[in-house]
Amino acid sequence: MRANRSRVITIATILLVVAGLAGGLTALVRSTRDDTADTGRPTPGGGAQIDLMRAVTDYTSRFGPDQGYRRPGRADREDITTGVGLLLDGHRKQAEKQLQQRDFTVRTVVDRTSGHRYAEVADRTDSAVTPRGWGRVYIDLDHRPSWSVQVPHPVFDRGTEQLGVRVLRGSPGGVLVIAGAHRKAGVGNSADVAHRRDTVFHAICAELARRGMPGIQLHGFAAASAPGYDVVTSTGAGSAGRQDGRDLADTLGTHGFRVCRAWVRSCPLEGLTNMQGRVADDDHVAFLHVEFSPTARAGGRAAERAAAAVADITRDWAKRPAAH
Repeated sequence: MRANRSRVITIATILLVVAGLAGGLTALVRSTRDDTADTGRPTPGGGAQIDLMRAVTDYTSRFGPDQGYRRPGRADREDITTGVGLLLDGHRKQAEKQLQQRDFTVRTVVDRTSGHRYAEVADRTDSAVTPRGWGRVYIDLDHRPSWSVQVPHPVFDRGTEQLGVRVLRGSPGGVLVIAGAHRKAGVGNSADVAHRRDTVFHAICAELARRGMPGIQLHGFAAASAPGYDVVTSTGAGSAGRQDGRDLADTLGTHGFRVCRAWVRSCPLEGLTNMQGRVADDDHVAFLHVEFSPTARAGGRAAERAAAAVADITRDWAKRPAAH
């Protein structure tokens, strides 16, 4: 009898050990899955953990011509820009209240790749059947915002939104501004934000320039548009960023890119009619208009080299005091 009881106890103990091991293995698998999935769950330090590259790619994957854009009114542009300005000044609660009036949300995200925290300003209608297409903004929360990278034609200029994320990750103090619709989405050219002043994208970029924050705007060209070149660098309508442009062109050259310098010779796609560049010129703020070939923005090593070259400039911008 005593032997039977001992045997039962032994079997029960073994079963408990096996159950414990199984539970531990399940927890380990779940933990691993959480580390690799874009869950958006809060992290111990605050903020939803995401892969910023994946988040931006998912966001822009819905963009298409002839759909998803509504022209904003002046009050829309002003209120959203005011909200972004409050965020830049560190007034989070006021910013959230201001942006909510225009159906925009603010959340803190932590980019799993870089470990950096960003404030994500997003349009609630992005996931609706008929999105307005007013764009998205990411603001570095770990450093003083001091420069911007602008993506006016996501999807249309394929790969520029992913290149924008690489640039944002590359230096402290960045603000990434992404247009919220395909270039051809609106009536006429209403969604072509690089050439209009009545867009949320332009209003935000103009506010950044007013604050003295230099900016780089990323574009893409077809290979046939600039044969013999990988990149076209320009300062748009202004000249305040001329030395930065020279430095960027030189650095791109050391990374193996063939560069057309618009201040040296006549280049295609110089961005002279770019509205964000004109506003920056009015405020005497550096603005770089950079066109990349399909190869340079296709991802992989070429995109990494392009972003690394840009980072040499944006890191320097991060160290400068604001111009205004």
